[in-house]
Amino acid sequence: MRLKVLALAAAMAFGASALQAKTFKWSSASDIATWDIHSQNNALQNGIHAAVYESFVYYNSKTFKIEPVLATSWKEISPTQMRFTLRAGVKFHDGSPLTTDDAVFSIERAMMPTSNFTPYIQGVDKVVKVNATTFDVISKTPNPVLLNQMTELRVMSKAWAEKNKSVAPKDIKTQEENFAHRNANGTGPYMLKEWLPDQKLVLTQNKAWWGKADTNVTEIVYTPVKAVATRMAALLSGEVDLVLDPSPQDLPRVRANADLKVMDGVENRTIFFGMDQFRDELVGSNVKGKNPLKDVRVRKALYQAIDADAITRVTMRGLGQPTGAIVAPQVNGWTEAVHKRYPFDVAAAQKLLADAGYKDGFEVDFACPNNRYINDEQICQAVTAMWSRIGVKAKLRTLPLVTYFPMIQRNEASIYMLGWGVPTFDALYSLQSLVRTVGAGGDGNYNVGRYSNPQMDALIERTKKETDLKLRTELLTKALQLHNDDVANIPLHNQVIPWAMKKNVEVVHRADNRLDWRLVKVK
Repeated sequence: MRLKVLALAAAMAFGASALQAKTFKWSSASDIATWDIHSQNNALQNGIHAAVYESFVYYNSKTFKIEPVLATSWKEISPTQMRFTLRAGVKFHDGSPLTTDDAVFSIERAMMPTSNFTPYIQGVDKVVKVNATTFDVISKTPNPVLLNQMTELRVMSKAWAEKNKSVAPKDIKTQEENFAHRNANGTGPYMLKEWLPDQKLVLTQNKAWWGKADTNVTEIVYTPVKAVATRMAALLSGEVDLVLDPSPQDLPRVRANADLKVMDGVENRTIFFGMDQFRDELVGSNVKGKNPLKDVRVRKALYQAIDADAITRVTMRGLGQPTGAIVAPQVNGWTEAVHKRYPFDVAAAQKLLADAGYKDGFEVDFACPNNRYINDEQICQAVTAMWSRIGVKAKLRTLPLVTYFPMIQRNEASIYMLGWGVPTFDALYSLQSLVRTVGAGGDGNYNVGRYSNPQMDALIERTKKETDLKLRTELLTKALQLHNDDVANIPLHNQVIPWAMKKNVEVVHRADNRLDWRLVKVK
């Protein structure tokens, strides 16, 4: 009888509907690259990690307001000092209690050289343990988006990391592994049961979880499937409950199926092309002794040769919003003016190339992922054809996510595709990561084209310190406009994300394209 009571109590912690336990099976194109929570800043991966590892605060999936998770409260001690109170009674999956030592360690781990999470500790000087229940985050200057940054700083056990030689994050640029790469020990509602890279990921319910969830899902099975036709067939046959990235051409059939449904939403993610503006000579190009991509006229020519409306209409089948900005409309700093694209104009593009000394065009390396964004490979194939009309011979190569991102971060691509979401909903996150000159503290951590402009750097540095919110937003907009004027990158579109699923599945669609594991139901 005692065992039955304990089992009932554990089920109730996952909501009343948890008595009808369910397995939730889902799929998308790519697998996660690692279970090390500070190794690679990747949106799909961060969303999956959030089921197992929790952050101090998180966005409410329905209101997108920040709410407590591992921190129950916070208060400003001074403009540069924020004090957090840690939730009592929380345990890691190995049974050890969550302490302020773990909190301090996790933030400091995110600040380490091999961490890819430095944008989330932008401006942080140090973390200090105050006592057994509180810790302080001390910033170099006032930081108005500190709480937004904290939504992605997940917590790892210090003792577990030390015991398993995983104090430093796995370096994404190398093949070397640490224990945290394939193993997990979080505080979240689910625990890592099995991970076979590129095959299957299984999470199981954490019956000792501190929180309450409105879900009846006791097991999550994720199957990465690169071929979209295979993913859609699995949904249509009932093998999976949800496909995160359905094919645009199959959506009418899904919407017409009485057993299925589609949920649509605009994602806060912009798809764009970056360009190597650093090397004096491009690898694999027929132009010797100089780099055409350093010339703004060449970059603008590549931009104006792209028919973004045609890509949205034909390749994306409406699942894109053409844009000239590097951030989506939900992001602070965005305006209609920075959203406006340079016009599609082949003749103007040809003249720009001729003026730059390349009237016959040139050859250039072009790298794209083939399983990360909606129709990513098809977009790049279409753009390759468009560029050929102005004489630019783009030598397209496509790679899976797991090898693509380390490759571009080693600066091995001349032109590359990237999709950038904004977890902080503030343009500083994008500007600092994508166009700030590469440096310390997260500056330029995804500026793999190594664009550099002192005026841009100065605007970003001012924004980091500005406490007048109106002026700060104006500075962000000015920096976004400078990005456009310099053609620092070539924006394409903001993704419109459809989720395809069985009729009996209940989820909340989020602008960051991730499932909230506390709110998934299978009826």
